[in-house]
Amino acid sequence: MKELGHSGIKQYEVRMMHYLIIIFSSVVLLFLGAFNTCEPTVRGQQSGENQQAERITAPARVQNLTYEVVNVYPHDPNAFTQGLVFHEGALYESTGLNGQSSIRKVDLQTGQVLKKVDVASQFFGEGLALFNGRAYQLTWQSQQGFIYELDSFHLINTFAYTGEGWGLTHDGRSLIMTDGTNRIRFLNPVNFTVERVINVYDGSGPVNNLNELEYIKGEIYANIWLTDRIARIDPQSGRITAWINLSGLLSPEDRQRPVDVLNGIAYDEARDRLFVTGKLWPKLFEIKLKGRSRSPRR
Repeated sequence: MKELGHSGIKQYEVRMMHYLIIIFSSVVLLFLGAFNTCEPTVRGQQSGENQQAERITAPARVQNLTYEVVNVYPHDPNAFTQGLVFHEGALYESTGLNGQSSIRKVDLQTGQVLKKVDVASQFFGEGLALFNGRAYQLTWQSQQGFIYELDSFHLINTFAYTGEGWGLTHDGRSLIMTDGTNRIRFLNPVNFTVERVINVYDGSGPVNNLNELEYIKGEIYANIWLTDRIARIDPQSGRITAWINLSGLLSPEDRQRPVDVLNGIAYDEARDRLFVTGKLWPKLFEIKLKGRSRSPRR
């Protein structure tokens, strides 16, 4: 009996082992099934996160703008406009060409030059910015800028920079400068060190020939040399947020005399007025921007 009892116990243990194996296998299968059931949800969540990231980083749409002429004012047809600023009811202008460069104050209504200081003939005048009671003027290839007392145009000092000087403006903190490439430099207005640089681009890639500048409502407006377009630029990313097409602004009659390209942007913040002109243009235009359409960046 003892031997039979021992055999029975062994059979019982074997059966229990079978049961445990079956139970364990079932649990494993249930777990795997649950994992497989949950996996699509996890992947779905990851897909949603990726889609959200794609939406965030997807190319933004660039606004295309045209214009409406509000007013037309006379402009010195001998002024090779390189920089233009509106300040306290008057225009301030930097003109270029060796032997013809100057800084001047101009009456908006009549185009009359109220004050003018010529630049030495070895310098080719370029961009202009008014900042903290001073006027800052770039030169093209001399790697030297001039600082004037604003009221008298008395030359206070000079400053140096590398590369060419094209356009100049400021954002209330830094001087903002172009050099004819797609780069925009932000300069410390005290020691003129480069604080940061942005590269300007649209959906087709880098946008070169950035010329005269104006800082308007938190964005940079830039003439594009040899074109009738102005780029509106995000000052943080360098991305172009809008193209402003100014083709047809100067009439065929006005183009019969020697004229050069569109260049010169000035903004009257107090009255929200935008002014544009060109090199050797006989007219200066107050314009209002008009939305046309939004096109995807390619």
